Amino acid sequence: MPKSAGCSFPAPSMSCNKPPTTYTEQLGILKRRGLIVTDEPRALHCLQHHNYYRLSAYRFPITVQGNLDQFVDGTTFDDLWNLYRFDRILRQLVSEAVKRVEISVRSRWAYVLAHAHGPQAYEHAPVFRNSQRHTDALARLDDELSRSHEDFVAHYRDRYHMLRPPIWAACEVMSFGLLSRFYENLKRNSERKQISTTYGLSPETLESLLQHCAYVRNLCAHHSRLWNRRFTITLQLPRSTPAAVIPNLNPAAPRLIYNTLVLLAHMLGVIEPTAAWPTRLFQHLITLNPKFFPHLGFPADWQQRPLWRPA
Repeated sequence: MPKSAGCSFPAPSMSCNKPPTTYTEQLGILKRRGLIVTDEPRALHCLQHHNYYRLSAYRFPITVQGNLDQFVDGTTFDDLWNLYRFDRILRQLVSEAVKRVEISVRSRWAYVLAHAHGPQAYEHAPVFRNSQRHTDALARLDDELSRSHEDFVAHYRDRYHMLRPPIWAACEVMSFGLLSRFYENLKRNSERKQISTTYGLSPETLESLLQHCAYVRNLCAHHSRLWNRRFTITLQLPRSTPAAVIPNLNPAAPRLIYNTLVLLAHMLGVIEPTAAWPTRLFQHLITLNPKFFPHLGFPADWQQRPLWRPA
Protein backbone atom coordinates (compact mmCIF):
# COMPACT_ATOMS: atom_id res chain seq x y z
CA MET A 1 0.00 0.00 0.00
CA PRO A 2 1.53 3.36 -0.96
CA LYS A 3 2.21 5.90 1.79
CA SER A 4 0.01 8.96 2.01
CA ALA A 5 1.74 12.07 0.78
CA GLY A 6 3.55 13.87 3.59
CA CYS A 7 2.30 11.56 6.35
CA SER A 8 3.16 8.10 7.58
CA PHE A 9 2.39 6.24 10.77
CA PRO A 10 4.42 3.38 12.24
CA ALA A 11 2.62 0.10 12.56
CA PRO A 12 1.77 -0.79 16.19
CA SER A 13 4.05 -3.42 17.70
CA MET A 14 1.16 -5.07 19.57
CA SER A 15 -2.57 -5.15 19.03
CA CYS A 16 -5.32 -5.64 21.62
CA ASN A 17 -8.15 -7.86 20.44
CA LYS A 18 -10.62 -6.52 22.98
CA PRO A 19 -13.22 -4.23 21.36
CA PRO A 20 -14.22 -1.03 23.17
CA THR A 21 -17.45 -1.19 25.15
CA THR A 22 -20.20 1.37 25.68
CA TYR A 23 -21.04 2.69 29.14
CA THR A 24 -24.18 0.54 29.14
CA GLU A 25 -22.12 -2.54 28.27
CA GLN A 26 -19.62 -1.70 31.00
CA LEU A 27 -22.39 -1.49 33.56
CA GLY A 28 -23.73 -4.79 32.27
CA ILE A 29 -20.35 -6.43 32.93
CA LEU A 30 -20.42 -5.22 36.53
CA LYS A 31 -23.96 -6.49 37.02
CA ARG A 32 -23.12 -9.91 35.54
CA ARG A 33 -20.31 -10.11 38.07
CA GLY A 34 -22.84 -9.74 40.87
CA LEU A 35 -22.77 -5.99 41.54
CA ILE A 36 -26.17 -4.69 42.68
CA VAL A 37 -27.11 -1.48 40.84
CA THR A 38 -30.24 0.28 42.09
CA ASP A 39 -29.72 3.61 40.31
CA GLU A 40 -28.57 2.89 36.77
CA PRO A 41 -28.55 6.53 35.52
CA ARG A 42 -26.24 7.51 38.38
CA ALA A 43 -23.97 4.53 37.77
CA LEU A 44 -23.77 5.33 34.06
CA HIS A 45 -22.91 8.95 34.90
CA CYS A 46 -20.07 7.78 37.15
CA LEU A 47 -18.71 5.52 34.42
CA GLN A 48 -18.89 8.33 31.89
CA HIS A 49 -16.70 10.63 34.01
CA HIS A 50 -14.40 8.23 35.82
CA ASN A 51 -13.38 5.44 33.40
CA TYR A 52 -14.49 1.85 33.89
CA TYR A 53 -10.89 0.58 34.00
CA ARG A 54 -9.98 3.07 36.72
CA LEU A 55 -13.08 2.39 38.79
CA SER A 56 -12.78 -1.39 38.49
CA ALA A 57 -9.39 -1.28 40.25
CA TYR A 58 -11.32 -0.59 43.47
CA ARG A 59 -13.20 -3.88 43.26
CA PHE A 60 -10.38 -6.04 44.67
CA PRO A 61 -11.39 -5.87 48.37
CA ILE A 62 -15.08 -6.51 47.57
CA THR A 63 -14.74 -9.51 45.26
CA VAL A 64 -14.72 -13.18 46.15
CA GLN A 65 -11.28 -14.32 47.27
CA GLY A 66 -9.47 -15.86 44.33
CA ASN A 67 -12.04 -14.61 41.81
CA LEU A 68 -11.79 -10.94 40.85
CA ASP A 69 -14.67 -11.40 38.40
CA GLN A 70 -17.26 -12.09 41.11
CA PHE A 71 -18.39 -9.56 43.69
CA VAL A 72 -19.16 -10.67 47.22
CA ASP A 73 -22.88 -11.34 47.64
CA GLY A 74 -24.80 -8.18 48.47
CA THR A 75 -22.16 -5.77 47.15
CA THR A 76 -23.69 -2.62 45.67
CA PHE A 77 -22.47 0.00 43.23
CA ASP A 78 -22.41 2.40 46.20
CA ASP A 79 -19.89 0.12 47.95
CA LEU A 80 -17.59 0.38 44.94
CA TRP A 81 -18.17 4.09 44.48
CA ASN A 82 -17.62 4.87 48.18
CA LEU A 83 -14.20 3.21 48.11
CA TYR A 84 -13.30 5.26 45.04
CA ARG A 85 -14.54 8.48 46.66
CA PHE A 86 -12.74 7.70 49.93
CA ASP A 87 -9.48 7.32 48.07
CA ARG A 88 -10.00 10.56 46.13
CA ILE A 89 -10.45 12.60 49.31
CA LEU A 90 -7.58 10.79 51.05
CA ARG A 91 -5.36 11.66 48.10
CA GLN A 92 -6.33 15.33 48.42
CA LEU A 93 -5.50 15.34 52.14
CA VAL A 94 -2.16 13.60 51.64
CA SER A 95 -1.21 15.86 48.76
CA GLU A 96 -1.96 18.93 50.89
CA ALA A 97 0.20 17.63 53.75
CA VAL A 98 3.11 16.65 51.51
CA LYS A 99 3.16 20.11 49.94
CA ARG A 100 3.46 21.71 53.37
CA VAL A 101 6.30 19.36 54.26
CA GLU A 102 8.06 20.20 51.00
CA ILE A 103 7.80 23.97 51.54
CA SER A 104 9.05 23.71 55.12
CA VAL A 105 12.00 21.41 54.45
CA ARG A 106 13.28 23.31 51.43
CA SER A 107 13.08 26.52 53.48
CA ARG A 108 15.16 24.98 56.30
CA TRP A 109 17.59 23.41 53.82
CA ALA A 110 18.19 26.74 52.10
CA TYR A 111 18.57 28.61 55.39
CA VAL A 112 21.08 26.18 56.90
CA LEU A 113 23.24 25.95 53.77
CA ALA A 114 23.15 29.67 53.03
CA HIS A 115 24.42 30.51 56.51
CA ALA A 116 27.07 27.79 56.38
CA HIS A 117 28.34 28.21 52.81
CA GLY A 118 26.92 31.37 51.30
CA PRO A 119 24.20 32.28 48.76
CA GLN A 120 25.39 29.80 46.12
CA ALA A 121 25.95 26.95 48.58
CA TYR A 122 24.19 24.38 46.43
CA GLU A 123 26.68 24.99 43.58
CA HIS A 124 29.75 24.13 45.69
CA ALA A 125 30.82 20.54 45.09
CA PRO A 126 32.80 20.25 48.40
CA VAL A 127 29.51 20.70 50.30
CA PHE A 128 28.32 17.34 48.96
CA ARG A 129 29.51 13.76 49.39
CA ASN A 130 29.25 12.45 45.85
CA SER A 131 30.47 14.77 43.11
CA GLN A 132 28.71 12.93 40.28
CA ARG A 133 25.36 13.03 42.08
CA HIS A 134 25.95 16.73 42.71
CA THR A 135 26.69 17.33 39.02
CA ASP A 136 23.58 15.40 38.03
CA ALA A 137 21.46 17.37 40.52
CA LEU A 138 22.74 20.68 39.18
CA ALA A 139 21.92 19.59 35.62
CA ARG A 140 18.42 18.67 36.76
CA LEU A 141 18.07 22.03 38.48
CA ASP A 142 19.28 23.87 35.36
CA ASP A 143 16.56 22.11 33.39
CA GLU A 144 13.93 23.11 35.95
CA LEU A 145 15.19 26.71 35.93
CA SER A 146 15.06 26.82 32.14
CA ARG A 147 11.41 25.73 32.19
CA SER A 148 10.39 28.02 35.04
CA HIS A 149 8.14 31.00 34.38
CA GLU A 150 8.77 32.55 37.80
CA ASP A 151 9.57 36.26 37.60
CA PHE A 152 12.43 35.98 40.08
CA VAL A 153 14.33 33.58 37.80
CA ALA A 154 14.34 36.17 35.01
CA HIS A 155 15.12 38.91 37.55
CA TYR A 156 18.34 37.26 38.74
CA ARG A 157 19.34 36.32 35.21
CA ASP A 158 18.69 39.70 33.60
CA ARG A 159 19.63 42.10 36.39
CA TYR A 160 22.46 40.22 38.05
CA HIS A 161 23.56 38.08 35.08
CA MET A 162 23.37 34.97 37.25
CA LEU A 163 23.03 31.57 35.62
CA ARG A 164 21.55 30.27 38.86
CA PRO A 165 19.81 32.35 41.56
CA PRO A 166 20.84 32.22 45.24
CA ILE A 167 19.81 29.19 47.19
CA TRP A 168 16.80 30.84 48.84
CA ALA A 169 15.35 31.47 45.38
CA ALA A 170 16.59 28.30 43.67
CA CYS A 171 14.85 26.12 46.27
CA GLU A 172 11.51 27.56 45.16
CA VAL A 173 12.00 26.06 41.70
CA MET A 174 13.41 22.62 42.48
CA SER A 175 11.09 19.63 42.64
CA PHE A 176 10.55 17.65 45.82
CA GLY A 177 12.52 14.76 44.36
CA LEU A 178 15.47 17.03 43.61
CA LEU A 179 15.35 18.54 47.08
CA SER A 180 15.55 15.05 48.60
CA ARG A 181 18.63 14.32 46.47
CA PHE A 182 20.40 17.50 47.56
CA TYR A 183 19.61 16.71 51.22
CA GLU A 184 20.72 13.08 50.99
CA ASN A 185 24.02 14.09 49.38
CA LEU A 186 25.09 16.63 52.02
CA LYS A 187 28.60 15.81 53.23
CA ARG A 188 28.35 17.12 56.78
CA ASN A 189 26.07 15.10 58.99
CA SER A 190 25.94 18.10 61.31
CA GLU A 191 24.12 20.06 58.59
CA ARG A 192 21.77 17.19 57.84
CA LYS A 193 21.07 16.97 61.57
CA GLN A 194 20.54 20.71 61.92
CA ILE A 195 17.72 20.38 59.40
CA SER A 196 16.25 17.09 60.65
CA THR A 197 16.15 18.06 64.34
CA THR A 198 13.77 20.87 63.39
CA TYR A 199 11.23 18.05 63.05
CA GLY A 200 12.50 15.89 65.90
CA LEU A 201 13.79 13.29 63.42
CA SER A 202 17.16 11.72 62.78
CA PRO A 203 18.88 12.62 59.49
CA GLU A 204 18.29 9.09 58.23
CA THR A 205 14.57 9.19 59.01
CA LEU A 206 14.14 12.60 57.37
CA GLU A 207 16.05 11.44 54.29
CA SER A 208 13.78 8.41 53.99
CA LEU A 209 10.67 10.52 54.58
CA LEU A 210 11.65 13.00 51.84
CA GLN A 211 12.22 10.23 49.31
CA HIS A 212 8.94 8.59 50.27
CA CYS A 213 6.97 11.84 50.18
CA ALA A 214 8.34 12.70 46.73
CA TYR A 215 7.12 9.30 45.54
CA VAL A 216 3.71 9.69 47.22
CA ARG A 217 3.32 13.19 45.80
CA ASN A 218 3.85 11.79 42.30
CA LEU A 219 1.15 9.19 42.94
CA CYS A 220 -1.24 11.93 44.03
CA ALA A 221 -0.33 14.16 41.09
CA HIS A 222 -1.17 11.35 38.68
CA HIS A 223 -4.44 10.55 40.51
CA SER A 224 -3.18 7.05 41.27
CA ARG A 225 -4.89 4.71 43.70
CA LEU A 226 -3.46 5.38 47.16
CA TRP A 227 -5.56 3.92 49.95
CA ASN A 228 -4.48 0.27 49.67
CA ARG A 229 -1.37 0.64 47.52
CA ARG A 230 1.70 -1.40 48.46
CA PHE A 231 4.45 1.21 48.25
CA THR A 232 7.68 0.42 46.44
CA ILE A 233 9.54 3.30 48.14
CA THR A 234 9.00 2.72 51.84
CA LEU A 235 9.75 4.63 55.02
CA GLN A 236 12.56 4.04 57.45
CA LEU A 237 10.56 4.29 60.64
CA PRO A 238 12.01 6.20 63.61
CA ARG A 239 13.19 3.88 66.38
CA SER A 240 13.30 6.06 69.48
CA THR A 241 12.45 9.65 68.61
CA PRO A 242 10.17 11.51 68.51
CA ALA A 243 8.90 9.73 71.61
CA ALA A 244 5.31 10.84 70.95
CA VAL A 245 5.33 9.27 67.48
CA ILE A 246 6.69 5.80 68.27
CA PRO A 247 3.55 4.38 69.99
CA ASN A 248 1.46 5.27 66.94
CA LEU A 249 3.53 3.44 64.32
CA ASN A 250 2.80 0.01 62.91
CA PRO A 251 6.06 -1.71 61.88
CA ALA A 252 4.06 -4.76 60.82
CA ALA A 253 2.73 -2.85 57.76
CA PRO A 254 5.81 -1.17 56.25
CA ARG A 255 4.44 -0.93 52.70
CA LEU A 256 1.00 0.49 53.43
CA ILE A 257 -0.11 4.07 54.01
CA TYR A 258 -0.80 4.02 57.74
CA ASN A 259 2.75 4.94 58.82
CA THR A 260 2.87 7.64 56.14
CA LEU A 261 -0.21 9.25 57.68
CA VAL A 262 1.29 9.08 61.18
CA LEU A 263 4.50 10.84 60.11
CA LEU A 264 2.65 13.44 58.05
CA ALA A 265 0.50 14.24 61.07
CA HIS A 266 3.67 14.62 63.15
CA MET A 267 5.33 16.85 60.55
CA LEU A 268 2.31 19.13 60.28
CA GLY A 269 2.17 19.34 64.06
CA VAL A 270 5.69 20.80 63.95
CA ILE A 271 5.19 22.99 60.87
CA GLU A 272 1.79 24.39 61.83
CA PRO A 273 0.81 23.39 65.39
CA THR A 274 -2.68 24.86 65.07
CA ALA A 275 -3.42 23.13 61.75
CA ALA A 276 -6.68 21.19 61.60
CA TRP A 277 -5.22 18.63 59.17
CA PRO A 278 -4.95 15.72 61.64
CA THR A 279 -8.56 16.28 62.72
CA ARG A 280 -9.74 16.48 59.12
CA LEU A 281 -7.84 13.30 58.35
CA PHE A 282 -9.41 11.47 61.31
CA GLN A 283 -12.89 12.66 60.36
CA HIS A 284 -12.36 11.31 56.87
CA LEU A 285 -10.91 8.00 58.04
CA ILE A 286 -13.92 7.16 60.17
CA THR A 287 -16.16 7.36 57.09
CA LEU A 288 -14.53 4.13 55.89
CA ASN A 289 -16.10 0.77 56.67
CA PRO A 290 -13.94 -0.65 59.52
CA LYS A 291 -13.45 -3.92 57.64
CA PHE A 292 -11.21 -2.09 55.16
CA PHE A 293 -8.72 -0.61 57.65
CA PRO A 294 -6.30 -3.57 57.41
CA HIS A 295 -5.92 -2.70 53.70
CA LEU A 296 -4.33 0.61 54.77
CA GLY A 297 -2.07 -1.02 57.36
CA PHE A 298 -4.04 0.27 60.35
CA PRO A 299 -3.56 -1.75 63.55
CA ALA A 300 -6.73 -3.06 65.17
CA ASP A 301 -6.37 -0.67 68.12
CA TRP A 302 -5.50 2.43 66.09
CA GLN A 303 -8.20 4.63 67.63
CA GLN A 304 -6.82 3.91 71.13
CA ARG A 305 -3.33 5.10 70.16
CA PRO A 306 -2.27 8.61 71.31
CA LEU A 307 -2.31 10.31 67.91
CA TRP A 308 -5.93 9.45 67.22
CA ARG A 309 -7.41 10.04 70.66
CA PRO A 310 -9.21 13.36 71.19
CA ALA A 311 -7.08 15.94 72.99
